[in-house]
Amino acid sequence: MPEPLILIVSMVLEAPLSSGTWEILLKFIPFVLFLEMPVYLLILMGVLKHSLLRMDQVKWREDYYPSVSCLVTCYSEGEDVKQTIRSLARQIYPGMIQIIPIVDGATANKNTYAAALSMEKEVWRLPKRELKVIPKWQRGGRVSALNTGMNFAYGEIVMSLDGDTSFDNDMVEKATRHFRDPSIAAVSGCLRVRNYKKSLVTRLQAIEYFFSIQSAKTGLSAFGIINNISGAFGVFRRSVLELIGGWDAGTAEDLDITLRIKNYIGRYGKFKIVFDPEAMGFTDAPDTFKDFFKQRLRWDGDLSFLYFRKHWRSFSTRLIGVKNFVALLWTGLLFQIVMPVVIVVYTAYLFIAYPLNFVLWILILVYVFYFILTSVFFIIFVTLLSERPGQDLSMIPWLPLMPLFAFATRVYGAFAASWEIFGRGHRDTNMAPWWVTKKSKF
Repeated sequence: MPEPLILIVSMVLEAPLSSGTWEILLKFIPFVLFLEMPVYLLILMGVLKHSLLRMDQVKWREDYYPSVSCLVTCYSEGEDVKQTIRSLARQIYPGMIQIIPIVDGATANKNTYAAALSMEKEVWRLPKRELKVIPKWQRGGRVSALNTGMNFAYGEIVMSLDGDTSFDNDMVEKATRHFRDPSIAAVSGCLRVRNYKKSLVTRLQAIEYFFSIQSAKTGLSAFGIINNISGAFGVFRRSVLELIGGWDAGTAEDLDITLRIKNYIGRYGKFKIVFDPEAMGFTDAPDTFKDFFKQRLRWDGDLSFLYFRKHWRSFSTRLIGVKNFVALLWTGLLFQIVMPVVIVVYTAYLFIAYPLNFVLWILILVYVFYFILTSVFFIIFVTLLSERPGQDLSMIPWLPLMPLFAFATRVYGAFAASWEIFGRGHRDTNMAPWWVTKKSKF
């Protein structure tokens, strides 16, 4: 047995409660586990709660089919936007569906604009389906496109969707059923990776999406602490959007609008945000590691921008309530920003303070622990949640890479947070041109 293992095992067996034992354990077992494990267990309990409640769920639906306006933000999707429009037009839903593709920068994106226009005949011949293509000749960014689309939307329910995302044909029926409860302000839809077979990084992202979206959001939603309404697939009650003034300028509009809705929860207590793992969408993920890390630089940096610059006042029980405050502090600030920095510092400390051979064995122990944890949770979540178990189980050969992938993304997350804090990285975003982000007061 390697020397580090002999040291740890002997200390635990000989004096399990001594201060020396705890010193050894805290040195060689990453203390970030104490931040992570409560979140993992909370998610697991939430998934179990959701599964038990679903067993008693009524299979039929009462006669409530509100009109729906789908705001589809388009930029450079080209012919792919047809798949998105077609998947919305052919929904199994007896209510009205208004499809509004907003082509941002239509002057430069003529192919996308033409592709969207070419779908008019196909959509209009379907009963209770409308298509209205909106060209924004001057590019203004995603938020500008969404707010422009709101001027043409008349649906009681408004969906915020990406132009490169397609949907199961029962998505609208699944997502809108929640709004029969007048307290439901928004529903976060579920996303899978559509191009998961394309490369190694898309396969790893497919597993990551299954954990971080389908599983984690199901667990958090069961306790009423959903962390984010996906920008690629968000569903809102129109009256709530009007109450908060639509989307706000800048980047990370999905977390921004989530926090702005939550700001009413603590004060009035009348709004709820839920996640529906059965309302399914499919999006294309970056298919190279270069594009993946470029995307995560924006995603992780935007978290720091919102938490430290724009929404620091939201860390208040008066605004968002006690339950959401604890969730925002733990699953948001600590889990997504502080922990990546701690992991980098802890790893650097190991290499500085201890011999290389010793450090490598410790890292192997950590890897084995995370691999076992990932595998066990994956099987549990596939069993309880997956609507495509065959597809998910085909990902098992790539599970051994997930601890390494997660470590790499967390290290990069620490860099992204630093880049935002010291370099104001949110201003360098493909979500909006520089002249838009420059005008933001943040």
